[in-house]
Amino acid sequence: MATLTIRNLDDSLKERLRVRAASHGHSMEEEVRVILKQAVGGMSGASLWALSRELFNGERGIDLASPERVQDRPGPDLGSDSK
Repeated sequence: MATLTIRNLDDSLKERLRVRAASHGHSMEEEVRVILKQAVGGMSGASLWALSRELFNGERGIDLASPERVQDRPGPDLGSDSK
């Protein structure tokens, strides 16, 4: 896991963060993690698929040629153990 240090944080902002964290029953550190997750990582599944279709549909999309498949790769050898 990464560590992030934030310098020069305004005292009033830190106090508001402390109060917000306490109201949610979190430490300030956990509250910041929750805020960051909501800000930068909150999209997945169906909503992500819908957004990608919206962004790359019609004239903004591109058609890609499927690669030619000549032969499947051989499967792994799951034979006897050789110790």
